[in-house]
Amino acid sequence: MASHVIERWNPEDPAFWSQQGEAIARRNLWLSIPALTLAFAVWMVWSVVVVNLPAVGFKFNTNQLFWLAALPALCGATLRIFYSFAVPIFGGRRWTAISTASLLLPALGIGFAVQNPQTPYEVFVVLALLCGLGGGNFASSMSNISFFYPKSRKGYALGMNAGLGNLGVSLVQFVVPLVITTGVFGVLGGEPVMVDRSGQQVPMWLQNAGFIWVPFIMASALAAWFGMNDLKDAKASFADQAVIFKRKHNWLMCWLYIGTFGSFIGYSAGFPLLIKSQFPEINALSYAWLGPLVGALIRPVGGWLSDKLGGARVTFWTFIVMGLGVAAVLQFLPAEGRAGNFNAFLIAFLVLFAASGVGNGSTFRMIPIIFLTERLRAAGSGAAAQEQAQRDANKEAAAVLGFSSAVGAYGGFFIPKGYGTSIALTGGPKAALYVFIAFYVTCVAITWWYYSRKNAPMPC
Repeated sequence: MASHVIERWNPEDPAFWSQQGEAIARRNLWLSIPALTLAFAVWMVWSVVVVNLPAVGFKFNTNQLFWLAALPALCGATLRIFYSFAVPIFGGRRWTAISTASLLLPALGIGFAVQNPQTPYEVFVVLALLCGLGGGNFASSMSNISFFYPKSRKGYALGMNAGLGNLGVSLVQFVVPLVITTGVFGVLGGEPVMVDRSGQQVPMWLQNAGFIWVPFIMASALAAWFGMNDLKDAKASFADQAVIFKRKHNWLMCWLYIGTFGSFIGYSAGFPLLIKSQFPEINALSYAWLGPLVGALIRPVGGWLSDKLGGARVTFWTFIVMGLGVAAVLQFLPAEGRAGNFNAFLIAFLVLFAASGVGNGSTFRMIPIIFLTERLRAAGSGAAAQEQAQRDANKEAAAVLGFSSAVGAYGGFFIPKGYGTSIALTGGPKAALYVFIAFYVTCVAITWWYYSRKNAPMPC
């Protein structure tokens, strides 16, 4: 497979970029996007499956269901720590293909497990954790694509990869409710279970929530293996990349990414169950997919805006909007003596999803600029020193993109679990939402002080 390895890669050279670099980068990006979309779909499939488990005969309580919704995010976030460093060690093509193929494990496992109501809860816990494989893929995918594009196009490229990849969240919440109502795979897909829907008994093939992704996973893994490239210039050991743990801005950007991506994935994972618990008369799955769709589609806009206006400025205003969005959600929840307003609640959440999507794009635009600036400041004035600083900055920025995505993904665990804990202790989710507002205030302060104010130490 030596032909898949590119020996020299310098996207900052205009001649190289126009003659051959742009076409290669574009091909790798457009093969990366469907692989990442499938990864997000498998990662978030539990957010839909858990809502339907009671209907097909599983006797799990509300807290157990919230745990199943939260566990994929916990596992995915943890795996991202390791996946962050995988591309420079194994190669982007090789790792994309292997990590995409690994999604077959949870997809097939879910398909078989949900067909038997006697399947133990522990099996579902294991399958929920295996869905975390999809979450891990994001870190390596973003790290890989960051190597292919010049500084001036990173916001666009990372925004497209992540934004269209994030569509997997909305896709799963839209597609699964459709495919579980019909025998998509005929006799090969197993028998349906009869469930009650508005007083009528209708068939449900819940196993299709897993099986539907299998052929697409196989096709995407093969496309990545035969169509993508490994960059020799991107090779680095774990020790080379571990220098990021000494960088202050690595930890600051991790905190900010919890606020943007952590919010997006956490709200996505918890939205169906939150709607069901607060507005039981509403069919949660008819609306839950809208939020992730808005957040995913607007992420490339966040990257594009940041290329034009600066990532720090966009991030600063994003967190202000997110704090106001949560405050609005609080006003429209059901409370003692007052019915909630679902339509206003939904609109407030769509604003939150949109802001988180913009922030996802803007924070990831900030990271390459921060580390390039930092390395160039520390380098000597000679051409060789500047070129080496640029290579070091690319490797550090790629590692930080992956690692910050790992830390940020823990929001996918803490938000739905925060809802569950708040409901168990106080009877409602308001306590959790007040904590989210306080967190956004810290994000506004960090962004302003370090990155967006006049004379900030690291303007970006």
